[in-house]
Amino acid sequence: MQTGIILFVFFSTVSLINAHVSTLALPFIDTIKSSPSLTNEPIQLFNGKDLSGWVNVNCSSDTWTVNQDDDGVPYILCSGVPTGVLRTAQMYENFTLDMDWMHEQEPGNAGLFIWSDGITAVGVPFTRSIEVQIMLTPDVKDKEGRLLYTGQGDIFNIHGSTMTPDRPHPAGWSRCLPSARMTKGKGEWNHYTVKADHGRLTLAVNGVEVSGASNINPRKGYICLESEGTPIRFRNIRLTPLPATEPPISADQCAVADEGFTYLLKDGLKVWHEDPALAGHWKLNDDTLSYDGKGSHLWTNESFGDFEFVIDWRWVGDSQGKMQRPLFAADGSEQKDAEGNPQTMEIEEWDSGIYVRGDSKSQVNMWNWPAGSGEIWGYRTDQSMSPAIRAACTPKMKADAPIGSWNRFRITMQGEQMKVLLNNKAVIPGATLPGVAATGPIAIQSHRSAFECMNIYIRPVAGGSPVATPKK
Repeated sequence: MQTGIILFVFFSTVSLINAHVSTLALPFIDTIKSSPSLTNEPIQLFNGKDLSGWVNVNCSSDTWTVNQDDDGVPYILCSGVPTGVLRTAQMYENFTLDMDWMHEQEPGNAGLFIWSDGITAVGVPFTRSIEVQIMLTPDVKDKEGRLLYTGQGDIFNIHGSTMTPDRPHPAGWSRCLPSARMTKGKGEWNHYTVKADHGRLTLAVNGVEVSGASNINPRKGYICLESEGTPIRFRNIRLTPLPATEPPISADQCAVADEGFTYLLKDGLKVWHEDPALAGHWKLNDDTLSYDGKGSHLWTNESFGDFEFVIDWRWVGDSQGKMQRPLFAADGSEQKDAEGNPQTMEIEEWDSGIYVRGDSKSQVNMWNWPAGSGEIWGYRTDQSMSPAIRAACTPKMKADAPIGSWNRFRITMQGEQMKVLLNNKAVIPGATLPGVAATGPIAIQSHRSAFECMNIYIRPVAGGSPVATPKK
């Protein structure tokens, strides 16, 4: 208690002497944030030394670096490659955010995301959020001469967030075009002031308010810096908390946390391996991993125990042709007609899967069979397993998106228990896998169908953690 009192007095005294004390007192930021009496004190989100307090969501290990200019002023440099985001480690609700940014080339493209989810939305390298545009390009108009977007501080909702723009967009979009042209060009610093308060957001560019929106949802979440193809610098990132909403906001007004995930493509394919004799069929292009339908499985170099695994995937190219595929009963058996003949349906064949803990038996199927993706193949077809186990390994519904559209698996393993969500639907609410290995690598299956993947993450689950072991 005495230490806390001393720190409080110290901060109060220094604040009177130096208005920029927050830049000098970074070790005490947690004290500031936890003290109700200091909720309006500015918080330095960038400490000038490293990326402490930030999470690399889905970029490469070297996309975001800390540098100094010729005058010794520190800044965050984003290379722009690959496309993705860097977010704060914690969520914020009501606040004023000040920051400087400078594009190193023209055209330049980046963004600032407000009230963001913890990981990316399905099939895109960006998060659900409100985007404050940071662009250096000429204005873009449609063939009718209507202004569609600018590089002057547009505000718009992305990937499931909602808002009402202050001024109706000429094309009917949910987007606020700026009221004035205030941004400076290549090699010049610009200053943004964003006020995000009770579901309303306004943007001032170089001291002039130009854009705004209200009725925003979610209205609490992370703050993200965006990488989108070109190099950009950020500095002087400072957040001043505003009073919390009373009564507190509901759960559906808050972004999804999704804490603790590791992005499994941050080092490209260095943490994966395939059969060297069949290499070259898995390729990473920016944020997307593509497979041409040939070659071998793609395996993680590490083994994992209890975890939640996320992967987005979609079918591309031609199918394997028309095939008759069985209909499944609820207990996992194949349906038969009155004469005892198997019931089938003709489909265009696409087929792959995810191997869990190093074994094809615990494979979670990706396919367009009538039963839908998510089936645990080796256990459903194992006649030595009890009817209850086999039934639990059979999808409860078909939740696949149309061919060519993105899907998201969330596969959870804890002990012998597996749960599979497909597009937020529990296709396998809970299945027991007797004899499944305690740990093992994860594989994306080669099965002669071309497809793409992105947004591949893993995190520990309660009661266990990813277990990393050297590849044998």
